[in-house]
Amino acid sequence: MNIYVSKLNFRTTGESLQALFAQYGEVSSANIITDRETGRSRGFGFVEMPDEGQGQSAIDALNGTTAAVTEATAAAVATTATVTAKDGSKPGI
Repeated sequence: MNIYVSKLNFRTTGESLQALFAQYGEVSSANIITDRETGRSRGFGFVEMPDEGQGQSAIDALNGTTAAVTEATAAAVATTATVTAKDGSKPGI
């Protein structure tokens, strides 16, 4: 399961993200996405967990927490978005 993790503290490292998710099962990889020019974290990353059940347990436990992760969702789910106009309407929906 590929998990999209957003709203990360800019000081979060791949190693600390991996250690956090490892509490819930095996972690294949954990990557923080960085700005290619500055090298600074962009505040989100991806965690790969081979077991779907363990991945879902991690999402359930960590989603909404304020520690190192404030939002965790399955990457496939995170690809859907709702566009909201400045006036609050949802164009095209």
